[in-house]
Amino acid sequence: NASGARRAKKRSSGESPGDGQTLRSSGRQINSKRKATDTEEEDDQSEKKYRKCEKAGCSATYPVCFASASERCAKNGYTSRWYHLSCGEHFCNECFDHYYRSHKDGYEIFASWKKVWTSNGKSEPSLKAFMADQQLPFWVQCTKPDCRKWRQLTKEIQLTASLAATYRCGMKFNNIKSEGPDQCSQPEDLRVAEVTDSWWHSMLILPPLFKESPASPFLAAYYPDCVGMSPSGSTCNMSLSELRADHCRAVQPQSLCPYFQPFYQPNECGKALCVRPDMMELDELYEFPEFSRDPTMYLALRNLILASWHKNCKEMLTSQKCALHIIVRGLVRVRCVQEMDRVLNFMTRKGLINTGVLAVKRPLLPERYHSVVVLEARERIGGRVWDDASLGVTVGRGAQIVNGCVNNPIALMCEQMGIKMHKLGERCDLFQEGGQVTDPAIDKRMDFHFNAILDVVSEWRKDKSQNQDTPLGEKVQEVKKNFLQESGIQFSELEEKVLQFHLSNLEYACGSTLDQVSARSWDHNEFFAQFSGDHTLLTKGYSVLLHKLAEGLDIRTKCPVQAIDYSGDVVKVISSNGSQWTAQKVLVTVPLTLLQKNVIQFNPPLPERKLKAIHSLGVGIIEKIALQFPYRFWDNKIQGADYFGHIPPSPDKRGMFSVFYDMDPQGKQAVLMSVITGDAVPAVRDMEDKEVVDECVKVLRELFKEQEVPEPLNYFVTRWSKDMWSQMSYSFVKTGGSGEAYDILAEDVQGKVFFAGEATNRHFPQTVTGAYLSGVREASKMAAM
Repeated sequence: NASGARRAKKRSSGESPGDGQTLRSSGRQINSKRKATDTEEEDDQSEKKYRKCEKAGCSATYPVCFASASERCAKNGYTSRWYHLSCGEHFCNECFDHYYRSHKDGYEIFASWKKVWTSNGKSEPSLKAFMADQQLPFWVQCTKPDCRKWRQLTKEIQLTASLAATYRCGMKFNNIKSEGPDQCSQPEDLRVAEVTDSWWHSMLILPPLFKESPASPFLAAYYPDCVGMSPSGSTCNMSLSELRADHCRAVQPQSLCPYFQPFYQPNECGKALCVRPDMMELDELYEFPEFSRDPTMYLALRNLILASWHKNCKEMLTSQKCALHIIVRGLVRVRCVQEMDRVLNFMTRKGLINTGVLAVKRPLLPERYHSVVVLEARERIGGRVWDDASLGVTVGRGAQIVNGCVNNPIALMCEQMGIKMHKLGERCDLFQEGGQVTDPAIDKRMDFHFNAILDVVSEWRKDKSQNQDTPLGEKVQEVKKNFLQESGIQFSELEEKVLQFHLSNLEYACGSTLDQVSARSWDHNEFFAQFSGDHTLLTKGYSVLLHKLAEGLDIRTKCPVQAIDYSGDVVKVISSNGSQWTAQKVLVTVPLTLLQKNVIQFNPPLPERKLKAIHSLGVGIIEKIALQFPYRFWDNKIQGADYFGHIPPSPDKRGMFSVFYDMDPQGKQAVLMSVITGDAVPAVRDMEDKEVVDECVKVLRELFKEQEVPEPLNYFVTRWSKDMWSQMSYSFVKTGGSGEAYDILAEDVQGKVFFAGEATNRHFPQTVTGAYLSGVREASKMAAM
């Protein structure tokens, strides 16, 4: 082959430095006389002292064969050709022949390995791959803190995680102890120091493929060598062809929380916080450009780390813990252990591991980052998360539902704290005023038409620029009108009301009447992978998680900030009571309304680009009402469903108590919660709480006309629109705006003033998850600077 031809040419050029030149040239003359007798060869052998490795740039002047497989092994002497695996690892031509030639003793071993490799893997089952996978010795690090030297194990010793965790220099194997009193005093092999150099990695012939990786159970549907694992070490009952035929099946280790799915399965897409195990992401390539040519080592490490974290998310994951599971032969293991630290720190910064409500014994970041002070305007933490237990069960006055639990950090925190979430069922019967239950077929049909209208809006916006935008409400009416005219279909009075119900749900999702919302960008975040899986109710409320997150932090409540001066070297923060703080960096997490109303004075003023983005987003408002009754009058009718819908009697009543949630899935307490959305929000704004409650009870009496609905014992009505420190529920894109505004809001100013909160998260706006992840994002940015 071509490479072989190049090698032969190089050998004949005679360009070896120093006095090796004559030795090598005499070796070449003997090589050319292939018909010389054995005795002549033996006589000349003394002249063939050594041969350099032919790999350009290899530092090994005197290669040594690690294999010692053939009786004629060159060991540290002469061979007609050295095979290079790394700068410190070579095998001789005699050992190559021992395995490669069909008449030699080692051929059967190579052949059976090759069979396993080709049935499981995708890479070439070359003899070099065999040597790296089966014959190289393992390296292990002494666990004594004052030693930590790397030692080469003898060839017959298999490395395991438990051996790596306990190994000490001079450790006994099979009752054989190395000689000498203090084995740690023995010098470390000189080849280990070379491994640290950047060029060493570039001289590696084959990438490391791990055996027994913790990632293995997650990645059974992939070719092991495409995800950093050895095809000879894959243990899987199902054949790989069967697994790959079943692409859609999420391969999930049995003992794990079903919401932990850190890796995409083949042909799967669109899952948030999920990675392709066979590919580096853009931010990974940016951080680790040296792996762009061959990402195998990075993928092997990253996949191992992610799997290890998801197997035990209750303890801090360290590079020391992960290193024990790097089972790979050769000096490359030293390099992998060294790289582990960087990869683990990067993934921690990204918030993929070591996140949530983790008890951390020692801080993750250097000392200078530890002094963090939180200034909170309210007398409580949580902002738009505010749980109320006055009705006998926890009811969130703000957020309480988790939308999509797979890989959601909220689900992770619940797992860490042993908190059970209640999975919300899909059944939602629609009740009409008068008590009738709407035929599910009508609901299904109108749901179809509603989604078809939104699909037409999606088509329309494809070629529209920002200044061609129009309000979503107008566009929906226009599409509906055209559809009815073109199709000749006529909606019945009930169908029209059911459509109004679906529109009120859309207003609930946007937090606004549809005449304010952008038709072009109302669902801008759907272009990014979203959280999939169950929707759940946090029966204990979000506050349990927040108080756990707040443990040990320096939080000053009742401390509204009125000015941030970042004109100097340090940032000055002034509170409304005159207190002052100075800091290197400030993170602003106030709701969007407060930025729009200049509640905080910035000096210098915020950049024009940021101010424009702040005003291009809308402030959505929904209100909640919760009612405690003497008994559960709704049980018979809703038959265990988690919620039921209220069909508005007319379009002007749309959004007034459109959905009722049963707040006690256990069925013991009698508490219903409902939402007020769209045009109903200003309608209740100036009503007394009791008036709103009376309206709500009136609606319930219509929906349950066939029975008695008692007076509520207790209740509350939220007033987020009048709440001084929020004045909103969540953000949306106004007509003429775009999703890019979220990214602009997230930009820091001069590396001193940073911004977080749901209105800075383009991928996951409007959610607690989005707010939390924006905080992780900014902490990562600040730490990286």
